[in-house]
Amino acid sequence: MRTTLGCDPVQRPAIGLPERLQTPNRIGRVPVSTQTDNLSAPPPVSAVDEFLNRPVTLAQRVHSILHRQPALSPAIVLILAGVVFSLLNSRFYALQNLSLVAQQVAVVGSLAVGQTLIILTAGIDLSIGAVMVLSSLVMSKLVFDHGVPGVFALLIGALVAVAAQTLNGVLVTRIKLPPFIVTLGTLSIFTAATLIYAKGQTISLPPGGFLLWSAHSVSIGSLHLTVGVLLMIALYAVIGFALRYTAWGRHLYSVGDDAEASRLAGIQVNRVLLSAYMVAGLAIAVAAWILVGRVAGGDPNSGINANLESITAVVIGGTSLFGGRGRVVGSLIGALIVQVFDNGLALAGFDPNYQVLAVGVLVIAAVSVDQWIRSVKA
Repeated sequence: MRTTLGCDPVQRPAIGLPERLQTPNRIGRVPVSTQTDNLSAPPPVSAVDEFLNRPVTLAQRVHSILHRQPALSPAIVLILAGVVFSLLNSRFYALQNLSLVAQQVAVVGSLAVGQTLIILTAGIDLSIGAVMVLSSLVMSKLVFDHGVPGVFALLIGALVAVAAQTLNGVLVTRIKLPPFIVTLGTLSIFTAATLIYAKGQTISLPPGGFLLWSAHSVSIGSLHLTVGVLLMIALYAVIGFALRYTAWGRHLYSVGDDAEASRLAGIQVNRVLLSAYMVAGLAIAVAAWILVGRVAGGDPNSGINANLESITAVVIGGTSLFGGRGRVVGSLIGALIVQVFDNGLALAGFDPNYQVLAVGVLVIAAVSVDQWIRSVKA
């Protein structure tokens, strides 16, 4: 539109607008009264603000705490169990009894370290106990039948455990078979290999050998522990540090939580999974060494229930069966809970069948808590 210099342009009325908004001022702004009205209006509240400022219930607080600290709930159970059993029998907290509990938990506790690594990747290992027995028999027979020095027998037995777990890992990562099916099959394979190799015989090693060093007693004041218990504690410290403070540990949690997202983020998923099985093999080798010390040799019938006992310890310890959440120290607490219930109920004079019942209830309760923690709503 053309305008004459120094004259205002032709003003056209705005149809449907309030009168004060029809004609702008000379500088093209809305009148002051309109600006004042806009400033006095409250700012809109976004959905994000409403979500962040919503009231937090007690259940949501507990849900958040347990999600951040998965080992907290089993720790509370362990403390309460200790209090109850000490009231039922004053001998429960005797140092001799505590020493016995620690020694009995050493094998399953060490085995639970390897099981934790597998379950953190959303897998499960049903053959872990059979691998431990096979490794212990290899160590014992090399010393007893062939006169191999204990150190070399230990290393060869450890290689057998790592090789067995590597086979599991390759079948899972390369052939893409489910871990449950793979380890169910290798459970039978390794059990048969153990019986064939041992020929059904139990091997008793002479005292004083290197392999029996794990059974040596170490006194800490009035508390008597074995070297095997100290090996288990050292194993937890090393694996716990690796899971929390190394890139490998963070990748392991990531793969267990969401393997596809981890792959898109550049993580070598198959490599991480395979490494988890191989490191679990090292943990199994430590458990096999402790087992040799406890039975003073090799027994093909030892550790029959070790597979389920290790899974029980891990589940009760707060590690999620769906992967990606859990702490290795929780598995130690879970193994202690099982042993404390066995020991405490025995001291209280209960029927041994109630021990099995208590463990079953604990497993169901632990999985139920895990399902609640994983739920979107508390």
